[in-house]
Amino acid sequence: MDRQRDGTAEPLERARALAARAEDAAARAAYLEILRRDPTHFTALSELGNLALSGGFRSAARTAYLQAVRHHPANKVGHVNLANLMQLERDLEGARRHYEAALAIDPQMHEAHQGMGAVLDELGQPGADRHRDQGYCGHALVTQPYRGTGRGIPLLLLVSARRGNIFTRQWLSDRRYAVTAVYAEYCPPRSQLPPHALIVNAIGDADCCELALERARDLAAASDVPVINPPARVLLTRRAENARRLGSIDGVIAPAVRIMTPQAVLAAGDLRFPLLLRRPGFHNGEHFACVEQREGLAAAVASLGGDELLAIDYLDARGADGMARKYRVMFIDGVPYPLHLAISADWKVHYVTSGMRDSAAFRDEERRFLENMPAVLGPRAMAALTRICATMALDYAGIDFALAPDGSLMLFEANATMIVFSPDPDPIWDYRRAAIETVMAAATRMILRRAGHGDELAGPPVASWS
Repeated sequence: MDRQRDGTAEPLERARALAARAEDAAARAAYLEILRRDPTHFTALSELGNLALSGGFRSAARTAYLQAVRHHPANKVGHVNLANLMQLERDLEGARRHYEAALAIDPQMHEAHQGMGAVLDELGQPGADRHRDQGYCGHALVTQPYRGTGRGIPLLLLVSARRGNIFTRQWLSDRRYAVTAVYAEYCPPRSQLPPHALIVNAIGDADCCELALERARDLAAASDVPVINPPARVLLTRRAENARRLGSIDGVIAPAVRIMTPQAVLAAGDLRFPLLLRRPGFHNGEHFACVEQREGLAAAVASLGGDELLAIDYLDARGADGMARKYRVMFIDGVPYPLHLAISADWKVHYVTSGMRDSAAFRDEERRFLENMPAVLGPRAMAALTRICATMALDYAGIDFALAPDGSLMLFEANATMIVFSPDPDPIWDYRRAAIETVMAAATRMILRRAGHGDELAGPPVASWS
């Protein structure tokens, strides 16, 4: 139905204007008013989902996108919106189905090719490069929506078309920065780039993004503005290389890390067990296995797939209580900030799968770490942290580690890809919020100062979906 005749054209323009001014609550109400008249209105559903997602409200975004696809299965945009969200939530097979649906409708849709390339890459299935080429050739520069008042601070965001980018949404507000994303692999070296006050290199994983980082290094070198996380420094943070250079620091125990083909792993006679195996370029415990004895080696190698594996010496992070501990500290502008402590019965320690929710004692231990990191870690580990931060010389990075009995720091990984995630609203996590806010405030101060706007330290208003 024509929007002029169905009476939604004017309300839709009003909702868009409100969203553009970052008046999210009013924009949400305006979109919902349209949907009260017509619950199947595709544009209102899609843009309401986009608004929710930009504020971090994934559940609300999913509801809107699902409705859009349900009522408009022949609309390629609806499928891509839903697929992008599914990919963000790690539902890779679901994302793949909807990218395929979009490409069945329009085989040339570059956004669907981009998403399909990323999903196939993560699934370890063929065709990823072909889809990336179709998706990014001619589309290497993407202007992101700016929703502030007045002129936004112009910023170039260097990203990779592969996985391995830093999650920057929390500290690069669309209400303050006018961002152009540059997909480095597909941007010719002498491209005409838009005016910018700052370059932020968001390519964080040196193990899977070497080409992107090399191209990003050349792009950054052609500009005369400050660069956050210079690509040449990020290139030095490959896991194997990082373990060697950081392991030479006094007070740091780093595992030996070897890059090997699966065949070489199976043939090696000098492996020590337990042994950790992981595919380069993956995080959050994906494609990561602990092999207790040689008899389990072949099955582990087969389960991981890939052309390369990292063979990593096992560091025992268990305390006297038998629980493994993993501390995370962020390095922002040369300063270490405590972020969290995860305690788990499993060797693979991740906060969301740890025992933190179920144990008040564990949460109290984490609270002490967040409130007084030097007292918990001790002078030897603190000195090691300071030297690691200086050695890496990155503006935004982090480190995961445990404590050895002698007070040394046992290194798990240190790179720019560390995620700062906010806990759910449950009051049991209230003790964590100040530390997270401190890290985000430090990142905001750094970006503003480097961009020449150090006097604008007040944060943008916080969105609400209630």
